[in-house]
Amino acid sequence: MLRKPTFSLLTILCCTTLLQGCVPAAATDADHVEAAFSLPKQFADAQVDDDTKQHAADEDPAVATEGWRAFFTDPKLQALISEALTHNQELHIVEQELAIAQNEVMARRGEYLPKVGVGTGYALEKVGEHTSQGVSDNALGLASVLHNKHAGLQASWEVDIWKRLRNAKKSAYARYLASVEGKKFMVTHLVAEIADTYYELMALDRQMDIVKRYVETLQKAQQVVEYQQEAAHANSLAVKRFSAEVLKNRSLQYALQQQIVVTQNKLNMLVGRFPQDVVRPSDSFLHQKLPTLHAGLPSDMLENRPDIAEAKLDIQAAKLDVRVAKARFYPSLSLDAGAGFEGFESKYFLKSPESVFYNVAANLTAPLVNRMAIEADYRSANNRQLQAIYHYQKVVLDAYVE
Repeated sequence: MLRKPTFSLLTILCCTTLLQGCVPAAATDADHVEAAFSLPKQFADAQVDDDTKQHAADEDPAVATEGWRAFFTDPKLQALISEALTHNQELHIVEQELAIAQNEVMARRGEYLPKVGVGTGYALEKVGEHTSQGVSDNALGLASVLHNKHAGLQASWEVDIWKRLRNAKKSAYARYLASVEGKKFMVTHLVAEIADTYYELMALDRQMDIVKRYVETLQKAQQVVEYQQEAAHANSLAVKRFSAEVLKNRSLQYALQQQIVVTQNKLNMLVGRFPQDVVRPSDSFLHQKLPTLHAGLPSDMLENRPDIAEAKLDIQAAKLDVRVAKARFYPSLSLDAGAGFEGFESKYFLKSPESVFYNVAANLTAPLVNRMAIEADYRSANNRQLQAIYHYQKVVLDAYVE
């Protein structure tokens, strides 16, 4: 009695092994590419002793996790950053991408759960009199035209044998977390760009003041030379030289004014508003005090930079996508069921148990012929995994250089 179940189990295992052998191999080993990339233990031309390592371990994580208000204490700059975090259009776009990723997680979770629906229908049926069904209907005295009605519940559930649906849900969740880190990086980048533009604008103001004072000094010197020329103590060449120097610095003054307008417009665009004057304390630019930062160790970046965390999560999602694509080569098991009432006469439509119907079915299907689309998706998933690994390496290199 035990031979038949054992034989069936062995048959299933053999078929599964054969199906696994039919999965095409990836052109490049993604795990080997990922393992071949390692981060340096210290920055170039940096002497890292035990005290430095302890200092990095104790202070750098705290510095890296400080809010932007701890770095930028200028009230006017803080007001600009706060307004940008509320009105910047690119940040709003990233927030919508985050919402889309969250909806994708919900959709993948729904695919794994059973699906239950209610349905009703009406069908008009007339069969030929010289068919087997027509002869039977005439013998029973039924009408030549039947009005079939049905209503009931339908349920279906794909049994996730190979974790295809669960891996798809995990992949969507990893991409959602990557979107969260992407938003953090977007905020960091936006704050840094606003601060950089703000200080650049203040530096241009100081440069403009210097050029204005220099032009005034040159004009006074030109008047002195003109008086000397009138007194025959200087010639016209000296006057022309001072006049040319005044005109050259005035042209520099106009160029600086144009650059100030461009920089101010850029700052307004980052804040998310139309061009307008930006209030800034340019006189105190040379007295700005910023906190001291420590480079620390390269490994600290892996824990503190959101763009690296986003790239790592993209790799996790890509790996899960490869598993999802690979599972499509294996058989899929689905369970279908339905129950309700059906009949062709209204007075008997809801009569129980005569009008009650139910059905239960299990379907096991596996791709056998023409699997090119599945194979193409599997290879594309492997390529996207390699792309995510290379992107991670590029992000780490960029962070190391920065």
